[in-house]
Amino acid sequence: MGIRYEKDGAIATITIDNGKVNAFTPEMHREMYDVMKDFVADRSVHVGILTGAGERAFCGGDDIKNPNGVQSHADALTAHFYPSTDADDHLRPGWERDIRQIERYKPIVGAINGPAAGMGFIYMMNLTDIRIGTPRSFLSLPEIAYGMAGAGGSTQLARHVPPTVAMWMLLTGERLPAEDALKYALYNEIVEPEALMARAREIAELIARHPPLSVRVEMEVTKKAMELPRAEAVNLSGHLYRLQRATFAARGEHGGTPLANPERAE
Repeated sequence: MGIRYEKDGAIATITIDNGKVNAFTPEMHREMYDVMKDFVADRSVHVGILTGAGERAFCGGDDIKNPNGVQSHADALTAHFYPSTDADDHLRPGWERDIRQIERYKPIVGAINGPAAGMGFIYMMNLTDIRIGTPRSFLSLPEIAYGMAGAGGSTQLARHVPPTVAMWMLLTGERLPAEDALKYALYNEIVEPEALMARAREIAELIARHPPLSVRVEMEVTKKAMELPRAEAVNLSGHLYRLQRATFAARGEHGGTPLANPERAE
């Protein structure tokens, strides 16, 4: 058990697999880090699907009952300023910080097969770009009750939903039902559990049919443009567009399947 990583053609499936609610141990954060690094680097894989094992939960968050390494206060503070190492595999906090720092411009479809709570919600927000939920796949951030606040920053939740909705989730710790997650566009769709993986695969295949370089450019300009003034965003978009087209020209390619009727492309 832990993190299962399976490749099938251009699509990879990442499955959180640990007990009834797929809770994360410190070692699993390291496994997820290694998987994400491989996923980003492997040019044969164009799209990912992230889901949880079983039918009970996508991910219940960190397993706070799981024994983890103990370090001195001084060592914990020092570790805050440096990347994680092999010696940190059993510590909390640990590799989850490094995962959030990975630059990822390769899409992942979230197949949210049940509740996503705490770190499960944080990973859902940071590691998926299109999300399909099920009727019982509520979202929650209960950390505040345990003196572990900070999810609002690590998810930038208030940029994805109205600030009042974000504050409700963050300050009360209450659940956001699947229908509300759909309403506020945290989910793209809700399907019945038995149709979830097939639908996620269908969407992944829609993306995988496009030139991977173009998908990467679209993801990069979209993500970075949200942080830039309009003029800089337009310049970045133009710059990456020209590099993309020059790459296709250097390969002697047009970049993808031409439209059947190009004059109607508008």
